[in-house]
Amino acid sequence: MNKRTIKRELITIFWIFIIGSILGYIFEMTVVLFQKGHFETRQGLIYGPFIPVYGIGGIVYYILLSQIETRNKVKIFFITMVLGGVTEYISSYVQEKVFGTISWDYTYMLFDINGRTSLLHCTYWGIAGVIYVSFIEPGIKKLKEHTENPSLQVMTLVLVIFMVFDINISCLASTRQANRRKNIPPQNKIDVFLDKHYPDEYMNSIYTNMKVKN
Repeated sequence: MNKRTIKRELITIFWIFIIGSILGYIFEMTVVLFQKGHFETRQGLIYGPFIPVYGIGGIVYYILLSQIETRNKVKIFFITMVLGGVTEYISSYVQEKVFGTISWDYTYMLFDINGRTSLLHCTYWGIAGVIYVSFIEPGIKKLKEHTENPSLQVMTLVLVIFMVFDINISCLASTRQANRRKNIPPQNKIDVFLDKHYPDEYMNSIYTNMKVKN
């Protein structure tokens, strides 16, 4: 691929991540509303309505489904059912190993896989895959037609800078919180900053469904 094509693909993938993360946030908030009868934050990052696992899932759909010719809805359902389940499982595993926490636990459900995903949630991913090829994929094709629009490129650059900051500060703050649980004192000025601006009370108010994994 030439530089022009690579740039177009990177912009497309970035916006798939953003849109997927926002749609995931809306989905999670809706589920919580029906389950508890009130709104409760389900953010995956400190700032903004983003749940990255859904954005990553969107990227996985985009990359792998573009290599598959079939658009038969039944086949797509089963393919994305597996893809989504694997993505969810890996995301949970990485979160636990890196931060010592989990944001979902399906051990109480039938046909769960180490509590990281379940048959029901894989089914959700399959339904999402059918929705993706039916409605989102055509929109992605239209997005590609506008990737060279200067306004979109500027907007993308600004949002990339914000997301790099958001992801990094979220990871740093979560890592520091994990160290506080181990009674590790601040080692440098960054740790002091994180302790001051992102204390446990604040972090717990953002990640309301996060649990420490023993």
